[in-house]
Amino acid sequence: MTKPSPAQVIQPPNTLKLKVGAGGFGGIDLAAVAKAEEALRGLSAQFGEWLQDELNKMDAARDAIRTAGYTPATSEQLYMRAHDLKGLGGTYQYPLVTRMAASLCRITDTAERRADAPLFLIDAHIDAIKAVVRDGIQTDDHPVGRALAEELERQVAQHMGG
Repeated sequence: MTKPSPAQVIQPPNTLKLKVGAGGFGGIDLAAVAKAEEALRGLSAQFGEWLQDELNKMDAARDAIRTAGYTPATSEQLYMRAHDLKGLGGTYQYPLVTRMAASLCRITDTAERRADAPLFLIDAHIDAIKAVVRDGIQTDDHPVGRALAEELERQVAQHMGG
């Protein structure tokens, strides 16, 4: 004879389907996704121009540093430009720009790091980003692009002590 167990198993209802929708891919409207992707393809002809506008803003931030000096205000403006490029590079079909801008952001993402960032390393990042865009090197599958990105990251790691 077995003794009844004092434990009770409770099976909660699975309400996930109610929260995300039961149809399609997790309730996502695949037709809306396809429409958005088509719209993005329609805009892709303008990506080069928009990316160049961002590079011009970065150049302006660097020019401000050269004329006004490397101050908290000018260095923050440079960081903002790098941060924008980090976010937009992939969207504009240049994931390599995102990678290089992320490296630049790493040494300029706080006021303390900006104050300590070597100008030669900032210039190297900006020049590398401009070069890959100029030469149409979009990904780090390209040996030159990969070498540039790896060297920038190595220099940043060395500067930051790790």
